[in-house]
Amino acid sequence: MGINLKVDLGAGLKLDNPVLTASGTFGFGHQYAEFIDLNRLGGFIVKGTTLEPRQGNPAPRLVETPSGMINAVGLQNPGVEDFAKYIYPTLTGFTSKVIVNISGAQVSDYVKVAEILAPLEKVSAIEVNISCPNVKGGGMSFGTSPEMAAEVTAAVRKVWPRHMMVKLTPNVTSVVQIAKAVEAAGADSVSLVNTFLAMVVDVERRKACLSTVTGGLSGPAIRPIAVRMVWQVAQAVKIPVVGLGGIMDASDALQFIMAGATAVQIGTANFIDPAASVKVVDGIEDYCRRHNVADISELRGII
Repeated sequence: MGINLKVDLGAGLKLDNPVLTASGTFGFGHQYAEFIDLNRLGGFIVKGTTLEPRQGNPAPRLVETPSGMINAVGLQNPGVEDFAKYIYPTLTGFTSKVIVNISGAQVSDYVKVAEILAPLEKVSAIEVNISCPNVKGGGMSFGTSPEMAAEVTAAVRKVWPRHMMVKLTPNVTSVVQIAKAVEAAGADSVSLVNTFLAMVVDVERRKACLSTVTGGLSGPAIRPIAVRMVWQVAQAVKIPVVGLGGIMDASDALQFIMAGATAVQIGTANFIDPAASVKVVDGIEDYCRRHNVADISELRGII
């Protein structure tokens, strides 16, 4: 039986299957090419990109936790100009979709980054990150206010001609309210959730384990909460929802799809197994075959 795994996120972003990789967990994509066939993925989302180069936060900035990890990397990247000049040319040969995650300290930063990326036709979409908990300016602060979230989204919408995904933070009272705000401001899809603000204390040294004290918790520990938030948002907005948060295998991914997600992102699992995302694709196809599901859309939002 032929199984159709193709999904349409709208505004021209069509994927061969619903599996993407999460920004910050997959480098700039080409680093993983020696481990997996990137064309097996629906697409990959490159490392968070900012207007100016960022060195990120000082070490230590990673700590393992039960069923997860906390990171405080702080959007380390070479800047958008460097990306356009040196990294983008390494990505133009893939058939899977290339999506660039963008971030900034102020609204004008997002706009300028989007303007620089706009002529790069192989960049099929951008993911506007208004949810990073590991930077002092911008980032999550934009995503915790409906008004600020809408302001960033509307400003980028004016200069970005293709699909625009907006990445939401779970560190809010109502993620539905934020999702509705960015939908009204012009987002083509929303992705959720980013990491949860968390901290770990080293009791022997009597100090925080991270240099920044707090960081973003990801991994299987957050998955049930993330699935709940995706389910809530999928019922509240008309634009497609991309689900992420602790997906380790196909069963986890299918939870998000059944809760209403059109596509999913694989994050922390990439650190454990570089082939995790491809294995999720294979696992979804196997599930559909075993359960006589001809089209992945049959499973979307059945909860």
